[in-house]
Amino acid sequence: MFEEKMFIVVINSMGGKLMKKVELVEAVASKANLTKADALRALDATVEVLTDALAKGDRIPLVGFGTFAVSRREARTGRNPQTGEEVKIAARNAVTFKAGSALKEAVNR
Repeated sequence: MFEEKMFIVVINSMGGKLMKKVELVEAVASKANLTKADALRALDATVEVLTDALAKGDRIPLVGFGTFAVSRREARTGRNPQTGEEVKIAARNAVTFKAGSALKEAVNR
């Protein structure tokens, strides 16, 4: 029996389309003249290297694109917006990204 599958396209607040991983892999494969399998391995390796470096607290500057870093968020007291009750928020590390000048220019063209 034929099952009809529904696909939902998510539009972000700026009106752009959400790019899925498979679309990113296809674009990288096309740009770099790689097979999709090679592009997928390269993308997965890049994500793994970035993740490992950030987990160690390293800062990763990619000139023209931007810088990935880890910042420390100290413990604090917040409020539950529904009840107004105070809630303790634990300290944690957060990943930050600061866009580079070339990326900012490309986005604002």
